[in-house]
Amino acid sequence: MNLLEELRSLDPRDPGRWPFAVRAGAVGVCFLVLAGVASYVLVWQGLNPQREQLEDQETALRSEFRTKHSKATNLEVYKQQLVDIEKSFGAMLRQLPSKTEVDNLLVDISQTGLASALTQKLFQPDTEVKKDFYAERPIKIRFVGSYHEFGQFISGIAALPRIVTLHDVQITTVDKSGGFDNLTMDLTAKTYRYLDDEEVASAEADRRKADKAKRPGGAG
Repeated sequence: MNLLEELRSLDPRDPGRWPFAVRAGAVGVCFLVLAGVASYVLVWQGLNPQREQLEDQETALRSEFRTKHSKATNLEVYKQQLVDIEKSFGAMLRQLPSKTEVDNLLVDISQTGLASALTQKLFQPDTEVKKDFYAERPIKIRFVGSYHEFGQFISGIAALPRIVTLHDVQITTVDKSGGFDNLTMDLTAKTYRYLDDEEVASAEADRRKADKAKRPGGAG
């Protein structure tokens, strides 16, 4: 009887009567199957989180590469944009007067009101407020005149070579009999000037000192 016929004659319901060699082979096959299953569960599944982490890192690196590649491709465009911004900033900065020109600007604002045929009732410059690289100075103003004259004044302010902004504009009637020709306009005009290097350094030192004083134990 050859091996094939011998395997066919085996009773699968009674493996105890199988020849020793067949039983040993069956045990070996079962062992290999179990070893494969155990390897998958213990080794492959154990490496799965690490694989997912590496895939996430790959995705992040690809995204970073695309971002840097885009920046490198558009570098010349960004450089030109920076040049344009610096030119625009410089043009705006030139519209801010220096410390010595502020008084002349205050005169220009007052003269603009008088040139519009307005009657000036109040012109009160307030304390200067320093910002990062510039300082602003509010001016409380009150004029008496007509709507048309107020419009001329605002147009005149807009035409000044220096930056002047108008805030909190309120128009009221002086008396009802005057109609639109006898009105009072209250507003706050703000002028701006750039700070020189010494003022910027001093303002920065004051800010650092104030921030240090606000911290716990800073005053000591």
